[in-house]
Amino acid sequence: MSGHSKWHNIQATKGKADAARSKIFTKIGREIAVAVKLGGPDPNSNSNLRAIITKAKQNNMPNDNIDRSIKKASGELGSVNYETIVYEGYGVGGSAVIVDCLTDNKNRTAGDVRHAFDKNGGALGSSGCVSYLFQRKGVIVVPRVEGLDSDALMMDALEAGAKDVVEEDDEVEVITEPNEVNAVAAALEKAGYKIAMSESTLIPDMYVDLDEQKLSTFQKMIGILEDLDDVQNVYHNVNLPDDDEEE
Repeated sequence: MSGHSKWHNIQATKGKADAARSKIFTKIGREIAVAVKLGGPDPNSNSNLRAIITKAKQNNMPNDNIDRSIKKASGELGSVNYETIVYEGYGVGGSAVIVDCLTDNKNRTAGDVRHAFDKNGGALGSSGCVSYLFQRKGVIVVPRVEGLDSDALMMDALEAGAKDVVEEDDEVEVITEPNEVNAVAAALEKAGYKIAMSESTLIPDMYVDLDEQKLSTFQKMIGILEDLDDVQNVYHNVNLPDDDEEE
């Protein structure tokens, strides 16, 4: 079992309030659209769509919203074509940032992302400039509810194919290979565990510490990026204060 996990450090503002929830629904809707375009509207035969629907439900997205997104992507309600773009760059203090986007207008997205970096002491870089500092892994979050047996969870998770289990104060995090996260999550759910979140993500090999002023600037940049409709995920390697992790 490894030491303290920094999972929340790369989830700076995700899902914090009702206002943010609406934005999350919009972002998930775009993911559904891309999944339907690539693999069809039937989750039984489209494993990627099935995983995104699970993610949507974990974020309390109403079934009507999910169904409407699928119908829109399949052409029943009109459709928009989204393109996946990944930006890499540097924040203040030499911090590393990766921005995943889904957009129907590359020029708009590039301008918005570049503006967020430039106005906050950062700079966009070329493809590959910081991605080598991260590893893609699957993360499953199990809330520490009353009666949870952490030892049993660890054994069940490892038996299901997990690579590591990390205990936090209010949750247990199960680490998997990125292509196995859905199968492990399904096995744990079948075993009776509540799954708060499961997804493939990027985790940095090492974290950097910023002084108070640079940290404030960095957090402002991350907030601006995550508020952009075209941005799906923002990953970074900065140690954030505990109060930001728990918001």
